[in-house]
Amino acid sequence: MNILNLYYSSTGNTTRVAKAIEETAVQQNHSVDTVRIKPGMEPGIDVLAYDLVFAGSGVYEWLPGKPVMTLFSKLAKQYRLNGLIQQPAERRRTKQAVVYCTYGGTHTGANEAIPTVKYMGQLFDHLGFELAGEWYIVGEFHGAYLDFSKKGKLGNITGRPNESDLQSIAEMVKGALNIKAA
Repeated sequence: MNILNLYYSSTGNTTRVAKAIEETAVQQNHSVDTVRIKPGMEPGIDVLAYDLVFAGSGVYEWLPGKPVMTLFSKLAKQYRLNGLIQQPAERRRTKQAVVYCTYGGTHTGANEAIPTVKYMGQLFDHLGFELAGEWYIVGEFHGAYLDFSKKGKLGNITGRPNESDLQSIAEMVKGALNIKAA
């Protein structure tokens, strides 16, 4: 199975998750292209060339990072111009995507993260992918917001995603791979 592992991380939380995804898929004998989205990145990636896409970002004011939004907008425009986004969106039975985010949820918990995952899922839904999963992974705050990790709706989230979180991610990756193989 040909897998794309596409992510953006400004603090390292989402990088840890992306590495766990890659390591697990490789251990399961799959080919994985891991691509970190960077500011100003041009759409040189063809998500339709992959059987399964994992796409992730941290949460920034309830949405994915701006580099993700910019790249996804450019990809959508490119696919639309090439006639690959149709009305209505036709299902591509051989294509699946898992979208995920890392979030701190200090004020309203997971509700702060839902718009991020829904936003990212729309690119794949418009392209006809089956959305095989929406994952919400707790991640600590960094820098000036470090104290937010110790108080808030989710309690003390210092050090997350931790090893237990990463083990859970590995199991979810195995599940997504099994769904795709079925």
